[in-house]
Amino acid sequence: MTAPLTPPHQPQPDDPWQAPPSGSHAVPGERPGPHELRAELRQGAVITAVLTVAGAGLGLLWLWLAPRVPLVSDDTAVFLKNSEGEEAIGADGTFVLLALAFGLVSAAVVFLLRRRGGVPLVVGLALGGLLGSLLAWGIGTWFGPTSDVVAHAKEAGKGVTFDAPLELHAVGAAMLAWPIAAMLVHLGLTGLFGPRDPEPEWELTYGAPQAEERAEPAAGGAEWPGAEDGLPADKPDPGRP
Repeated sequence: MTAPLTPPHQPQPDDPWQAPPSGSHAVPGERPGPHELRAELRQGAVITAVLTVAGAGLGLLWLWLAPRVPLVSDDTAVFLKNSEGEEAIGADGTFVLLALAFGLVSAAVVFLLRRRGGVPLVVGLALGGLLGSLLAWGIGTWFGPTSDVVAHAKEAGKGVTFDAPLELHAVGAAMLAWPIAAMLVHLGLTGLFGPRDPEPEWELTYGAPQAEERAEPAAGGAEWPGAEDGLPADKPDPGRP
């Protein structure tokens, strides 16, 4: 009886070359340690705070760029001066477009400053965008035309055109535009330009020799003892000890 061929070396967990070098940093895809996790949480909190404050800029831009809805009074009621106007829809569209732009810019800046990403950073982007949108909505309505239409009509006088309050009708879409745009842009940038997981060292070191060793017996034509005597190369000689 002849012993079967020794199979190619298989990597074992206790092989010395499997252990990472001492002092090595965490690689992409590896679970972060406690210190790295705390640092990412702090960065996520900073991103949330900065984006919330940036919502003030969004509110001022919305107040400046949004079209006004003209109203007119006849001392008995208040009417739209142009019943077929699209100024109300334009106010919503202006807010959504500005929020999308803020989401794109904020995601790009966060990615450039922190390419490794992380869940706390994405949560900070989403939460900061939502809070910033709420702040922008409040600033636009607070500093815009008064919401007391009756008092404003009396102050303007009969037949005088005045502006309606600045309002959002599609509140849900307007509030989610910034966070959704920020998350999608950050995800795309991370997938395209983010760091990649390194190749395992054992595949680069042992993969090619193992393939060559497996190919050598087939090329020589004698894998079992007795193949040189004309016996099939894939079976042992039953008469040989």
